[in-house]
Amino acid sequence: MVVAVPAGRGRLMKCLSLAIPPPTTTTHPSLLHDIASNHHKRIAKVVLKKGKTQLFKDGSPMVYSGAVDRIIGRPPPKTGDIVLVADGTEKPIGWGMYNSISMFCVRLMQLEQEVARDPSCALDVEKLLETRIHEATQMRRSLGLPSSITSAYRLVNSEGDGLSGLIVDIFGEVAVIASSAAWVEKYKPQIKTCIGRLDGINYISWRPSVEILKKEGMDLSDSKEIYPETPPERVKVMENGIFYLISLEGQKTGFYTDQRENRHFISTISDGQRVLDMYCYSGGFALNAAHGDARNVTGVDSSLPALELARENIVLNNLDPEKISFLRHDAAAFMKDAVSRNETWDIVIIDPPKLAPRRKVLQSASGMYRNLNSLAMRLTKRGGLLMTCSCSGAMTQSGTFLQILQAAASDVGRKVTVMRQAGAACDHPIDPSYPEGAYLSNVLLRVL
Repeated sequence: MVVAVPAGRGRLMKCLSLAIPPPTTTTHPSLLHDIASNHHKRIAKVVLKKGKTQLFKDGSPMVYSGAVDRIIGRPPPKTGDIVLVADGTEKPIGWGMYNSISMFCVRLMQLEQEVARDPSCALDVEKLLETRIHEATQMRRSLGLPSSITSAYRLVNSEGDGLSGLIVDIFGEVAVIASSAAWVEKYKPQIKTCIGRLDGINYISWRPSVEILKKEGMDLSDSKEIYPETPPERVKVMENGIFYLISLEGQKTGFYTDQRENRHFISTISDGQRVLDMYCYSGGFALNAAHGDARNVTGVDSSLPALELARENIVLNNLDPEKISFLRHDAAAFMKDAVSRNETWDIVIIDPPKLAPRRKVLQSASGMYRNLNSLAMRLTKRGGLLMTCSCSGAMTQSGTFLQILQAAASDVGRKVTVMRQAGAACDHPIDPSYPEGAYLSNVLLRVL
């Protein structure tokens, strides 16, 4: 639902306060303009400031409130309404979903040139959803997903699949839908219908990103929904031939499909090695190391439910419990204690939670990344390998992660060289016109 707008929202209210009377009679040759003119509802127009149009013509999907000059339409548009986005001459450049409260005033859905290629979707959210989800499905099939060895993957990746604010992960017969935009909540029934039509999907779990949606003007506390109401307690999936149990109450959508290719890489370099997996969650990297014939594998996490899953996954994969173990500890405390015992591993993996959720905390987060990686390097034997990760978009987009790793190495008198750099798996496409969609950094270092 859309809640009442509190007073004092400052700049974020600019979109709403700019509403002015209906447009002038000036006309512009535009397919979108013609379609809008024939539309059964009057469609408001968001007019961009001079000099701001090209960014969005080039494909950036998020029209921020500071780029808006005025809004034409009476009554003014409401959150979740379809609007046209126009240049300074009021010529439409595209259409999208409006938000009166968010700093993102419009999420663009189609540009004028896209409408020219496929006018059937113009100003029709339901048709657009069907088309984009079908295209996303076809793209994953071209990547070999799902397959006989992998049943967990990302089907829709927000801006990367042209559906900003919508994420869909597939876990066998379960689709987990993560919502982070008001328009996604408004079109929940249509989205569930589209996903429910997919072959093999018997359950849908709806996971709203509550804190993000608050910034979109929506209060959705305690609104997780699962259809039907009696889903399996645990979902069993396979990734690259390894079995995992997933809890639908777990972090994010329940499983981190973005690290799939990086986990598999670990399995290729672990033969005969001692491996330490910090922040192991349900055991992804550790299980891959064990499958790669590691001599000994230790996983560490502070979450008891995650570790219970990890230990069940040992049994599920018929692994030797003498060679793989999972321990409950605070990561920093565990590493400091291991350093004090002069303990080292051949391969260390460190994949901490998002330490920089926003740009304004990037500086403090940089210090945490530096300290954690310094400890991890001290636990890596000389000549060994450290796979270090950041899932903070602010960190990845800053381009400073390697500098932080170099500083961490200097702090402990170690020399590092970069062996491999990677991001999220290929089923997590990124729109190059929206680089903010890149969030995962995965760096393999040789530590001397």
